[in-house]
Amino acid sequence: MADQRALDRVVIRFAGDSGDGMQLTGDRFTAETASFGNDIATLPNFPAEIRAPQGTLPGVSSFQLHFANFDIVTPGDVPDVLVAMNPAALKANLRDLPKGGVIIVDTADFTKRNLAKIGWAHNPLEDGSLSNYRLYAFDLTALATASVAEFDLTRKDASRTKNMFALGLLSWLYSRPTEGTLKFLTEKFAKKPDIRDANIAAFKAGHAYGETTEAFEHRYTVAPAPMAKGRYRQISGNVATAYGLITGAHKAGLQLFLGSYPITPASDILHELSKRKDVGVMTFQAEDEIAAVGAALGASFAGSLGVTTTSGPGMALKAETIGLAVMTELPLVVVNVQRSGPSTGMPTKTEQADLLQAMYGRNGESPLPVLAAKSATDCFDTALEACRIAVKYRTPVIMLSDGYLANGAEPWKLPNLDEIPAIEPNFSTEPNATDDKGEPAFYPYDRNPETLARAWAAPGTPGLEHRIGGLEKSSRTGQISYDPDNHELMTLTRREKLRGIVQDIPDLQVDDPSGEARVLVLGWGSTYGPITAAARRVRTGGRAVALAHLRHLNPMPANLGDILRSYDKVIVPEMNLGQLAVVLQARYAVPITRYSRVRGLPISLTELEADLITEIDELKEGN
Repeated sequence: MADQRALDRVVIRFAGDSGDGMQLTGDRFTAETASFGNDIATLPNFPAEIRAPQGTLPGVSSFQLHFANFDIVTPGDVPDVLVAMNPAALKANLRDLPKGGVIIVDTADFTKRNLAKIGWAHNPLEDGSLSNYRLYAFDLTALATASVAEFDLTRKDASRTKNMFALGLLSWLYSRPTEGTLKFLTEKFAKKPDIRDANIAAFKAGHAYGETTEAFEHRYTVAPAPMAKGRYRQISGNVATAYGLITGAHKAGLQLFLGSYPITPASDILHELSKRKDVGVMTFQAEDEIAAVGAALGASFAGSLGVTTTSGPGMALKAETIGLAVMTELPLVVVNVQRSGPSTGMPTKTEQADLLQAMYGRNGESPLPVLAAKSATDCFDTALEACRIAVKYRTPVIMLSDGYLANGAEPWKLPNLDEIPAIEPNFSTEPNATDDKGEPAFYPYDRNPETLARAWAAPGTPGLEHRIGGLEKSSRTGQISYDPDNHELMTLTRREKLRGIVQDIPDLQVDDPSGEARVLVLGWGSTYGPITAAARRVRTGGRAVALAHLRHLNPMPANLGDILRSYDKVIVPEMNLGQLAVVLQARYAVPITRYSRVRGLPISLTELEADLITEIDELKEGN
């Protein structure tokens, strides 16, 4: 009988062939961990190929979960435990496992043929090359197959239950609840009773195997994390984005219309919103990116809240219509879930290299607001904020997420919708001017003097007929104009409208507990997690460091310049080659130290911690 030991935190990585169900296994383990009350952060990792050859390195799929009894902000740099379902999964992930880490491996596929596929001449389970790790080797496939022998399954279907056997074993090892998984399997395979019963049997058998085997000396538990009182659920960034868009439209009293074309890693937003006809959401899966954004802008012209979702390559195709939204000054929310580029790049890997594209990637002077979410749960608030700005200021808004946030999951405290302020669309219902003949007229570019937002009238409103389009408009009437002075006036007005949004966003807050920091680390987007975690470690080591994080990237907070000038060194970590750093240096004439990583992975908090310590110490030595 293994004795029980308490841990503060654990990082587990499930890895196997893309057909081994690792995403499902990791998701179920995460769901039970969240229901237990731990804080969680996840990092799914998918193959780029739709179906890579079985047992090869390109086909490896993994799911990493970090869970703890305290507040965490990253899925962890490296795993403490690696669950490898085949040789390729072991080889692809072994380099990330620190010495002394735990390996739980399925031995079934460790044949000469499969080892040769990945370039191994010898079996690492037998040659002593894994002696620096705690190795637990089981024939999980055979154990799972035996546990479902009573069911009328093919050999292939029986072997597929190995992921549930592994899940049961890990659930026992880390004292996870089981009720949620049993319910999930019952509902998921309700129409396939043999598959349902077999997966349940395999899961229970894996749990029982942990109880009866003498392989493990210890069984572990991680206590729940302290959290504010409320109702929580596990949520990914893409689902949180979808809910934020729904809430924004609801608070504005508008129908949400999504025009989208499926693209990794943004497709799940389309999938989620397509399920929500019950709350009035209309979704349109277009034939291409251009049609998708065109339909969304058309919906905004018709009086709905138009939204389009995409990734970097899709943003390039949408650029002209986004420029049309700038010209017509209609509310439009464009969600860019960034991935590695250029071109097709690495579709399933994360990056944040579309900032300059978002800010400047259109022809002509076409400024628009740009926001970025910092975490999976923050995608809800950022999407809601994008809706608010788009409707209030009559402008397209780009919201930046990325693959790491989109697929990662965190505990989310459900908001009280009654506490979220209403968004007033303020549709025009009456004429707002008189024409040359003294008759009542509607001028679509007549503006709110405070926000510079133009009048918005739904088509079909009696007496408010008007024209808008992509050609330059007269500053009030909306008629086509080629007058040079009018063009300059409209260009400057659109710029001033964008600048005016700064009065409506909060000042940037700096986290500098000691008040003695000379180094400021400024982040945006998903760098929030690694930056925060690295700073905690730096401070624990007795050094002072200040943190700040930008949600509003265009326009930026009014006090940003003063903050940048108040520190001796400003470091900007980014998953690109320094795009925000370039913008900051140009706008504020302040030296910025770039910290760039473009590996398709989140920035390593361990590396960042070490580099921050070096920067702080060098600054101190140089006085």
